[in-house]
Amino acid sequence: MYASAAAGGRLPWLEPGQLTEEQAALHGRVTGGPRAADSTRSPISDDRGRLRGPFNAMLFNPEVGEPMQALGAALRYRTSLSDRTREIATLVVAAELESDFERWAHEPLARAAGVRDEVIAALAARRKPDGLDAIDHAVWAATRALVRDGDLTDDAFAALQAAVGPVGCVETVALVGYYRMLALALRAFRVPIPDSAPTHTTEGPRQR
Repeated sequence: MYASAAAGGRLPWLEPGQLTEEQAALHGRVTGGPRAADSTRSPISDDRGRLRGPFNAMLFNPEVGEPMQALGAALRYRTSLSDRTREIATLVVAAELESDFERWAHEPLARAAGVRDEVIAALAARRKPDGLDAIDHAVWAATRALVRDGDLTDDAFAALQAAVGPVGCVETVALVGYYRMLALALRAFRVPIPDSAPTHTTEGPRQR
């Protein structure tokens, strides 16, 4: 069983007023910058300013948490992949690894990026979505293969490279690795979806 949202999971929920200088600086970088614009759709912190999801864990060692959050920001805001393509890939990782928190956090972002509800439902059910364009399909297929098999065949890599180029290939592999890492942290630390969160409008596997 998961701990209650009030407990924040297995790790203590760090209060903003009790952070060290280094922790407070990291807290500010997580909640500020480009993530702030997304926080209305996918809240990073609660009404007391405590960080949600994997970000609370990053505060425990800012020397580790800082490069982790910086990588996440780079993958979300400074790649050649479109917002829509990136969110499709993220939701594939969430579904394949049964990470409810990742689904909760990224389904609203996917909708805002133009991913249709029927595509989100297919991703949650681990089905091939209909109507994807060539780039989205190639990234969807590569992401699923990377999560399921931990590799890409020559044909799969060639298809991905034809769609997004070598730069997009590097970004896709890095994105999958990053969200796999977050899914592992969310599971290991038993991070719950907030009690006040709306239920998913799509059905999919539940996080173990």
